[in-house]
Amino acid sequence: MRSGSDAAADFLRAMGERLLAERGRWPLWLPVFLGMGIGLYFALPAEPPVFWGAGGVAAAGAGLVLARRRSLPLLMAAACLLAVALGFAVTQGRSLRLAAPVVERPTGALMLDGVVVEVEALPDGGSRLTLDRVAHDRDDVAVPLKARIKARAGLSSASVGDRVRVRAMLMPPPQPAMPGAFDFARFAWFRQLGAMGTALGPVAVIEPDAAGGWRSGLAVAINAIRQALSSRILEALPGDRGAVAAALVTGDQMPISAPMMQAYRDSGLAHILSISGLHITMAAGLVFVGLRALLALFPAVALRYPIKKWAAALAILCAGFYTLLAGAPVPAQRSFFMTGLVLVAVLLDRMALSMRLVAWAALVIMLWAPEEVIGPSFQMSFAAVVAMIAAYETLTPRQGAWRAEHPGPLPAIGLYLLGVVLSTLIAGFATAVYGIFHFNRFAVWSVAANMIAVPLTGFWVMPWALAMFLLLPFGLEALALVPMGWGVEGVNRVAAWVASWPSSAVTLPILPLWAMVAFTLGGCWLCLWRGTWRWWGVLPMAVALASMAFARPPDLLVDGRGEGMALRTAEGALLLNGKGGRILKDTWSRRAGPEAAERWPKKSSSRDGRLRCDESGCLWRADGRVVALVRDEDNPEKACAGADIVVSSVPLRGTCRGARVLIDRFDLWRRGPYVLWLEPGGVRVETVAGWQGDRPWSWRPHPRRKAKALPQTAPRGPEERKDEEED
Repeated sequence: MRSGSDAAADFLRAMGERLLAERGRWPLWLPVFLGMGIGLYFALPAEPPVFWGAGGVAAAGAGLVLARRRSLPLLMAAACLLAVALGFAVTQGRSLRLAAPVVERPTGALMLDGVVVEVEALPDGGSRLTLDRVAHDRDDVAVPLKARIKARAGLSSASVGDRVRVRAMLMPPPQPAMPGAFDFARFAWFRQLGAMGTALGPVAVIEPDAAGGWRSGLAVAINAIRQALSSRILEALPGDRGAVAAALVTGDQMPISAPMMQAYRDSGLAHILSISGLHITMAAGLVFVGLRALLALFPAVALRYPIKKWAAALAILCAGFYTLLAGAPVPAQRSFFMTGLVLVAVLLDRMALSMRLVAWAALVIMLWAPEEVIGPSFQMSFAAVVAMIAAYETLTPRQGAWRAEHPGPLPAIGLYLLGVVLSTLIAGFATAVYGIFHFNRFAVWSVAANMIAVPLTGFWVMPWALAMFLLLPFGLEALALVPMGWGVEGVNRVAAWVASWPSSAVTLPILPLWAMVAFTLGGCWLCLWRGTWRWWGVLPMAVALASMAFARPPDLLVDGRGEGMALRTAEGALLLNGKGGRILKDTWSRRAGPEAAERWPKKSSSRDGRLRCDESGCLWRADGRVVALVRDEDNPEKACAGADIVVSSVPLRGTCRGARVLIDRFDLWRRGPYVLWLEPGGVRVETVAGWQGDRPWSWRPHPRRKAKALPQTAPRGPEERKDEEED
């Protein structure tokens, strides 16, 4: 009988043989380990010391040098550690480099001026201005580097590059509505947006064309072109037809009405609005094929000069301009790098390897903007492309053999339609988990919608968009915009039609972070290797999907001011009190819903009888516990008498002594929104501040110092509360 050590040795030997057999695929794992380092930085509960990044790279580099003359496994392990350390260091360095002042609290009215670097039209006729080089007239308020201001219709006629002055009210970038939700404050930190605001009066232009410096001047010039293009498209094509056309050309989705945007999401066509592989590849392909065909009409040129390389060079320039014009979102960056490398291979008379193109594109984006790795755009874009390339690496030889055996137009059309269906299914499955993790939504009928909308966009809308660019210098863009609008209207109708189907989009439970990581690593194992052992990756992917069956949404949610609340009804729905704003309601409904049909009772009881409210607050009885929701500052003891858990929108100041868990206005001020689970063994509590950790963009309870952390689930006595209030 073989011993365990012999079996382990045989297993390691077999693994080594498999690894050596696929050594050509080893470089594909470099972005994976780089991404691990980036994720490690964001997963830390506190901001690491400055020397961690550089020190980690130095230590890993030294380990790589030492392992170079030893065994191959040690060398590979050291290289992986170096990639992880490099990802961590790059992200930490970028966070430090982009550090900028952030407004700590609502400012009230002040006079604000700055240079307009971006103008976005809003569906209601207003506009959203992004200001750079901001200044204001208040000494007690931090001066952000950039600020984003909303102006109602008729209040602003400013253009990109103008220095403007406006009376406005600023607020800090909004924090997440609940732990695990989208962290706009982190998003704003890496874009140096230190304040959000609302214009209280007209936006006055005090200096036209005030942009200075070549870098800011270039950014302003590109945004000015975007603004001018969007305006001319909206003038020629009113309504959602023009708004969607502007989104396809400039990437500006703000003018699209809310119902149409929701229809695109529910039908699974939202990716069409995001300038990505479809748009960049079509634009570059049309330029490449069009210019080469045009030059081929002149034999004297075609026979003497490398017109193929000329067409490739111009296609690279056009694809780059299109990417910049769209604001360079991550899908467009990825597509541009991949398309550019393919065209560079044409210039160098080389063959391109598709999966390596993806790896190089991922590396460039990770090193340039590592914060994008944790966002849905990066994850869904690369997941779709990697999955399709991995699938077609296997399917393409078979498709070629079948096509050779079945010539003719009908088999070709059938093969194309099959390719659209397979591509949609593969990309849809690969991106579904990330969509569930970030948005808790799944478009059920996306395959049907994409089968109609994608060919219509690729073969009608995009060629007319290119014709629009060619006619634009002559003022004849309407000749192309009108037929382009016909195609856009067709796509809009497909989106609205499919979105109206039963259960077009379903809300799914929260996917834990560990499950998303397990699915990602399993997917990488499945797609990056070529041998039969690749199928081992299916196991962690299946475990990740199964985790949704055990996900349990919270029973009670409270916003950061104690005004917005939601609780679980006996039927399992989420009953909201209607306060806190649209974003809060939408986030809670998606991540902890579904939302109950009934309204929050004011001076009565809920349908299930578990919640009863009056002037002083509400009492909620669930799972053998009594939860008091207090809003009476004059007599809180009466409102919380006999309660096990107390949530108060007013300061309790040592009252409600008998409660096991106390959350009052001071706690909400220090820790942000709360979520609670009523479990058999006690109450589990999470807060936004605890979920974010002590990071530069995290919840700030005080402009100079953070409140001291306390165990979130520990019973809180009046002595502790008195000490906190004095602190």
